[in-house]
Amino acid sequence: MNIILDHVTVRFQDLPVLSNISVSLSERRIGVIGDNGSGKSTFARLLNGLLIPDEGTVTVDGLCTHDKGNVVRRHVGFLFQNPDNQIVMPTVSEDLALGLKPLGLSSVEVNERVVSMLEEFGLLHLQDRSAHLLSGGEKQLVSLAGVMIVRPNILVCDEPTTLLDRRNATRVMRLISSLACSVVTITHQVEKLVNYDRILVISNGSISFDGKPSEAITFYESTQV
Repeated sequence: MNIILDHVTVRFQDLPVLSNISVSLSERRIGVIGDNGSGKSTFARLLNGLLIPDEGTVTVDGLCTHDKGNVVRRHVGFLFQNPDNQIVMPTVSEDLALGLKPLGLSSVEVNERVVSMLEEFGLLHLQDRSAHLLSGGEKQLVSLAGVMIVRPNILVCDEPTTLLDRRNATRVMRLISSLACSVVTITHQVEKLVNYDRILVISNGSISFDGKPSEAITFYESTQV
């Protein structure tokens, strides 16, 4: 993974949400923490071209999101906080298969990959279930499977466990941690990032700390008193 933000500024209604951020991300596991409204979700959406900066550039493995956004998004998966924003098809199998449509695979290949992904995520028993009638934890796992089925090199997770109870949050984070791809996780639950390689702390639209998890968490918690 090599994501470079070069003097990036994002504005909303002429007010800066992120201001002049320059950072290079290459570690396998990176966490991003900060208060509500600090700019974390905006930062996350820059990483796969869901959002284009007003100033500066974002490049992913040499591809600029401004003019190569579609290509970038094939390599950088994005997991939203609310799985209902990500699940669009009636059944679990259909939802996973939808992501494979642009790849031009045969129906046999699509079915094989869907079944394999459901088995890997422990969801095979749900393959014919209505996706919108699943529990919150099941929906988030289906969303994650739907992202990973296209085999992205990088996964960006924007508050993936905020809507889940502790058991399902632990299950989702354990699965994310086991993935072979690089991961950037935005979360309020700092305890889930202790084994990450690096953590960025965002406050008031800027990176206020960048370092090892223990140091970053200590810094962040010192700002909460």
